Amino acid sequence: MQSIPMTVSGVKALETELLRLKDVERPRIVEDIATARAHGDLKENAEYHAAKEEQSFCEGRIKEIESKLSHMQVIDVSRLTQDGRCVFGTTITLMNVEDDSEITYQIVGEDEADIGLNKISCHSPIASALMGNEEGDEVTVKAPRGDIVYEILEVQYL
Repeated sequence: MQSIPMTVSGVKALETELLRLKDVERPRIVEDIATARAHGDLKENAEYHAAKEEQSFCEGRIKEIESKLSHMQVIDVSRLTQDGRCVFGTTITLMNVEDDSEITYQIVGEDEADIGLNKISCHSPIASALMGNEEGDEVTVKAPRGDIVYEILEVQYL
């Protein structure tokens, strides 16, 4: 498996989720299974089957997070050479050349991507168009509705 790039905050979020799953969710589910078992016949016990299914999802997520954490490559953007280039982890303010609207994105790993928080995957079309460019450059993003031209207003290494 190849390394998975992640920001420092992305790693912390995964580690927090892993701790919650192991220390809170796992014991609660074990307790739910024990309670459901005490109700008798397991064949027709919906609570038991629901708890077992939840246990399966929880254990699967724990394994997934542990695997990702063992293959991650932490990139601390604040320690990168701050030369104005768009690279993994940077926060970039763009202006749509057509309508002068502005938007800010942070380029993050796939597991951290959340468009609602303006965090885009490093593999997304926008990030791919931005990578390697610098403040003042114009980039064209191939979008489903047609090409969008942005000017890079600012690159921050937060």
